[in-house]
Amino acid sequence: MSSTTTVGATAMTTPAGRMLSLARAELTLLARSKGTLFAALFVPMVLPLSVASAVDEAELKEAGLSVGTMLLPSSIGFSLIFAVYGSLIGVFVARREELVLKRLRTGELRDHEILLGAATPAVAIGLAQSVALCLGCVVFLDAGAPGAVHYAVLGVLLGTVMFGALAAVTASFSRTSETAQVMSMPLIFLSMLGSGLVIPFEVMPDGLASVAERLPLSPVIQLVRGGWTGSLSAGDAFDAAVTAVAWTLVAVFAVRRWFRWEPRH
Repeated sequence: MSSTTTVGATAMTTPAGRMLSLARAELTLLARSKGTLFAALFVPMVLPLSVASAVDEAELKEAGLSVGTMLLPSSIGFSLIFAVYGSLIGVFVARREELVLKRLRTGELRDHEILLGAATPAVAIGLAQSVALCLGCVVFLDAGAPGAVHYAVLGVLLGTVMFGALAAVTASFSRTSETAQVMSMPLIFLSMLGSGLVIPFEVMPDGLASVAERLPLSPVIQLVRGGWTGSLSAGDAFDAAVTAVAWTLVAVFAVRRWFRWEPRH
C-alpha cells in the first residue's frame, strides 16, 4: 500500500501531473462562469453565419474560392479569437486579481506550468471547435476535402499557441476583468477586418493585402485556407509559418518580460 501511494504521489509531482490537476480545476471554474463559457462555445459558431450572409459568391468565384472554403478558415479564426484569446485573457486576469497565481507560485508549479495548465481548457475547446467547424463546413457548405491537410493542421496548431501567448500579453497590461475586454478589442477588430476572415486576401488590393498578411491571425488563415484548397505553395506556406512563429516568439518574450503575477494597483 505504501509503495502504491508513493508511486501515485510521485506521478502527481511530474510537470504533466501538476498541469493536469490545474487544468481540471480551471475547467471547473470555467464551467461556473456562464458568460465566459457562452463566449467561448457559441460566439465562434454564430459569427460565421453573419459573414456568410455578407459574402459575394460571384466575387469569391473570381478569386477561386467558394462559400465553404471562405467560411472554413474564418470559422477557425473566430474560434481562436473568442474561445482561446478572449477567454484566456479573462482567466489570467481574474486568477491574478484573486491572488490564485501568486499562491500557485509558492508551490511546486513552475511559471510556465501555471500558464499552460490554466490555458489547457480554453485550448481544448478551441481545438475541438476547429474540428467541429471543419466537419460542418464540409457537410453543409460543400467545402470539399482538404488538398494539403498538413498545412491546415499546422495553421491551427500555430494559431492556438500564438493566441494563447497573446492572451497572456494582453492580460499583463489589463488591471481588471473589465479593462481586459477593452484591451483585447484592438487585436480582435484588426483580426476580423484585416486577416481574411471577412474579406479574403485574394480580393484585397495588392498593397493592402501585403500589409494585412503580416497581422497575427493572417498566417493562420493563409495556412488553413491554402491547405484546404490545395493552392498554397511550399514557399508561401513556409513564409506564413515563419510569420506565425515570429509573432509567437515576440509574445513569449513579452510574457517573460511583463507578465504580472500579483494584482495591478
